[in-house]
Amino acid sequence: MRHRLARVVCLISLVLSAVLAFAQAGGELRFCIYSEPKTFNPLLTADDASDTIRYLTGGVLMRLNRLTQEAEPELATSWKISDGGRTITLQLRDGVRFSDGTPFSAEDVAYTVQQLMDPALHSPTGDSFRSGEGKVITRILGKNRIAITFPAPIAGLDKLFDQVAIMSAKSPEKEMAVLGPYYVAENKAGAYLILKRNPNYWKHDSRGRQLPYIDSVRLDIQQSRDIEALRLERGEIHFINSIDAEYYDKVMAQNPAMAHDAGISLDAEFMWFNQAPNSPLPAYKKAWFTSTNFRRAISESINREDLVRIAFRGRAHPAVGPVSPGNKFWFNANLQPHPFDQKSALQRLGQDGFHLQDGVLRDREGHAVEFSVVTNAGNKYRERMATMIQQDLSGIGIKLNVVTLDFPSLIERMTRTFDYEACLLGLVNTDLDPNSQMNIWLSSSDNHQWNPSQKTPATAWEAEIDKLMRAQASTLDPNKRKQYFDQVQAIAWEQEPFIYLVNKDALSAVSPALHNVHPVVLRPQVYWNIEELSLGTSEVARNR
Repeated sequence: MRHRLARVVCLISLVLSAVLAFAQAGGELRFCIYSEPKTFNPLLTADDASDTIRYLTGGVLMRLNRLTQEAEPELATSWKISDGGRTITLQLRDGVRFSDGTPFSAEDVAYTVQQLMDPALHSPTGDSFRSGEGKVITRILGKNRIAITFPAPIAGLDKLFDQVAIMSAKSPEKEMAVLGPYYVAENKAGAYLILKRNPNYWKHDSRGRQLPYIDSVRLDIQQSRDIEALRLERGEIHFINSIDAEYYDKVMAQNPAMAHDAGISLDAEFMWFNQAPNSPLPAYKKAWFTSTNFRRAISESINREDLVRIAFRGRAHPAVGPVSPGNKFWFNANLQPHPFDQKSALQRLGQDGFHLQDGVLRDREGHAVEFSVVTNAGNKYRERMATMIQQDLSGIGIKLNVVTLDFPSLIERMTRTFDYEACLLGLVNTDLDPNSQMNIWLSSSDNHQWNPSQKTPATAWEAEIDKLMRAQASTLDPNKRKQYFDQVQAIAWEQEPFIYLVNKDALSAVSPALHNVHPVVLRPQVYWNIEELSLGTSEVARNR
């Protein structure tokens, strides 16, 4: 299998070399993001738009090759993991400068790591490195050499640095000084961002030409997926990184070469209930949402097969839990999707004193069970799912109200005011390794969405997940790690803080004007090799 993968990678490399001989350097790549970036600080990235900016502008020590899924040298030319997985020693690339001309050195790596692990910063990326209590020690061994020691072993330590964009310790531009292929040149609030080629980017191709090939990237902020699809058809944008099944089928019928299906994705669509104790919800609703029986009953009342068949036109799969079946090693194959069984759901609710009265479900105090689910406006997947879930829950006497919000308003409710009852969103997995989900499952994390930033675990099962996540992160034996993470998946399946609904297929659409594109399952599917993409002429198209 490894030899076959190596031959495929070599073949793609040869094809890339042939295409690049005819490639047209320059031009502007255009695509859409669905909201404004919440932050330009790469250590605070927690939303898709900010993550897009981080990927396009951030320079990292190692990059996880989305095709081979192996860590490759970037700003670090070599590294060694020692001390039982606690220490990583890195040799850094010489002569590199930030986009503003500030020299890059080990001092910048030390500064970034200390910021990353500062508890006061609450970095979601930093959570992946929190395998044990204690401070991280950075030792600068020379201008281009550094050792980083963590308080406990970290499995897959080198690959975690794929998500850590190195920041300058000295630049007056702070986080806007970058080491990646592009820098943010213009930010028109609510409309677009322009990224320009980093004049100091260190990479060159085999012919000695400086990368990236494309001069600039325009990111238009566009919430409507319908308008986005129309713009691709008109040639106004070059790709859609993730398209819905309906549009995929349309592209397949009209121009099959533009449609790409990389298989079952790692991403999940799910809903959850607000269990934050400081939310403004009435006490009786908080009691509903913190009840395992209530959450399990809601889950059993949702027909996932119908969601796949109708909302996703068959291009999705009923979800099981935190890991997609597409992640073959880490997926707990002993678990199955929760069945659609409304009779069982009513029995569970009965254990908590809920009862049907004239077709209306009421709690033991007589309150009619009614709540709202919020989701982001313009996402047809989620709007359809919300409507179908609304119909399903009416079958057990529950009134569900569907509320669509623009993304900034949704984030505001989720992270600041906690003024919502239930939310329907998705999780973007950027890595196969469970360490990438530390910022979701640790009870102390800001992204522990149902009840974030807990000082101590609110429940015994959350405390157990904390223990298991730290155990798998500090164990170097992959089989032992899998045992721990299988238990995490089993607890999540039993308690359902997230009600997992579907895993979508990784569908994308790409203009024939964009070349060297090889969509993959891992994010970002289309532009993972951004510096090698080119905007080709008709001559390029003929020679592909």
